[in-house]
Amino acid sequence: MSRMIYNYTKEVLERVSFDPQLFIRELKKAIKNLLPYEIEQLKRWLQYFTNEKPELKQCLYIVND
Repeated sequence: MSRMIYNYTKEVLERVSFDPQLFIRELKKAIKNLLPYEIEQLKRWLQYFTNEKPELKQCLYIVND
């Protein structure tokens, strides 16, 4: 079940990546709902995903806190 939530979270983040403020809001929600090991996976995915979208690099501070 939790794997589905992780995959859904990635889908949502991909869909809202056009707007950094909306991306931040969804990322904060995701951190509240994911398990600790899923957050680690999300961090790795975000590193990869934001390489192509420099406007989202500022969002990484949320998961690094």
